[in-house]
Amino acid sequence: IILAQIENEYGYYQQAYGAGGKAYAMWAGSMALAQNTGVPWIMCQQYDVPDHVINTCNSFYCDQFKPNLPTQPKIWTENWPGWFQTFGESNPHRPPEDVAFSVARFFGKGGSVQNYYVYHGGTNFDRTAGGPFITTSYDYDAPIDEYGLKRFPKWAHLKELHKSIKLCEHSLLFGNSTLLSLGPQQEADVYTDHSGGCVAFLANIDSEKDKVVTFRNRQYDLPAWSVSILPDCKNVVFNTAKVRSQTLMVDMVPETLQASKPDQWSIFTERIGIWDKNDFVRNEFVDHINTTKDSTDYLWHTTSFDVDRNYPASGNHPILNIGSKGHAVHAFLNNMLIGSAYGNGSESSFSVQMPINLKAGKNEIALLSMTVGLKDPIMNGWELALQV
Repeated sequence: IILAQIENEYGYYQQAYGAGGKAYAMWAGSMALAQNTGVPWIMCQQYDVPDHVINTCNSFYCDQFKPNLPTQPKIWTENWPGWFQTFGESNPHRPPEDVAFSVARFFGKGGSVQNYYVYHGGTNFDRTAGGPFITTSYDYDAPIDEYGLKRFPKWAHLKELHKSIKLCEHSLLFGNSTLLSLGPQQEADVYTDHSGGCVAFLANIDSEKDKVVTFRNRQYDLPAWSVSILPDCKNVVFNTAKVRSQTLMVDMVPETLQASKPDQWSIFTERIGIWDKNDFVRNEFVDHINTTKDSTDYLWHTTSFDVDRNYPASGNHPILNIGSKGHAVHAFLNNMLIGSAYGNGSESSFSVQMPINLKAGKNEIALLSMTVGLKDPIMNGWELALQV
C-alpha cells in the first residue's frame, strides 16, 4: 500500500453544504492523518485540503493540474480511458492516441504518479450499476476489457508509451525543467540533470494541423495533438499520435454444437400482470424502488374500469397519458401491448400519450414499470390519465 484515500471527489458536492461542507472536508482529512498509517493520504478533486493531505486530479487531462502546495507531488488518480456504457447510446470510445497524449503531457509537465481508471474493466453479473441507464458492464474501453483480453491497439500503444517514459527516468527524477516555445501552439518541456542527461517532450497542442518545429537546431515533424518523447533530447523514440501496434477486432461466435446434444431455446408466453401473495391494492400509484426494495427491476400496476355500451360518442378519441420519473414502461390494454416509453441517461423522466381503442364493458390497463441501472437516487413515480 503506497497511498490511502479519504472521501472521493467530495469537492464536487462540498459547496451544497455551505460552511459545513468545508468544515467536514477539513475534519475528514485531519481524522485520516490521525490514524498514522505510515503512507500519504490523498483527497481526489479536493482543492481545500488540510496540510499534509495531498489533493489529486481525476479527469481526461491533468497536465495543467497543480497540487495545493509546491512541495507536494503532482498525482493523477483517475485517467479515464473511456466512459460508462449507457443504455440506448453508442459505445464510448477514447482513442489510444488521445490517452497517450494526455499521459505524455502529464509527465512532461512534472507529473509524479498517474493511474488509469480503469486499466481492466469488469462486469457485474448482478443488477446494480453505476447509475441510471448505465449498463452493468464496467468495460470502460479499458486497455484490458471485461473478458480479460488485451484491447488492441490501446493496450500495446500505452505499453510502448510507458517504455519510452521509463527511458527518461533519471532526468525526470533528478533534473530541472525548462519550458520552451516552439510556435503558437507548440512547445518543449526539457529536463536536464547534473550528469549531463537531457529529456525533451515536444508537444503540438493544435488539434487539427500537423507542424514542423525546430528544437536544438534539428527539425521534427509533430502530428496534430501529439507529443514526441526524446530521451536524449535528440532522437524521437515515441510519438503519441503514431500507433504502430496491430488492431485486433474481437468477434463473438457461437460455440460449436455437438450433434448428439444440440442446445435448444425454449419460448414461453408470460401472462400480462402477475397475481400472487405480494399483490396489494392502493388508490394511488406507488413508488417502484421503495416498493420492490431493489429485489426486482419490474413492478406491475393494473387497474380496470367499465365503459358504457353507447361509448364512444361521435368525435371522441381516447388517449392514455403516462408521466413517469423514470426509467421505462410497457403499457398494455386488455392484454395487448399498446406502446412503450423510457427516459435516457441525461433525463430519466418521460411522458407519453397513446391513442387507445376501448371496448364496451370491462377494460383493463396494465403498466409494467422497469428500472434501468441501480443504485439510483431517482425513484420511479407515476402519473396516469385517461383523456376522452
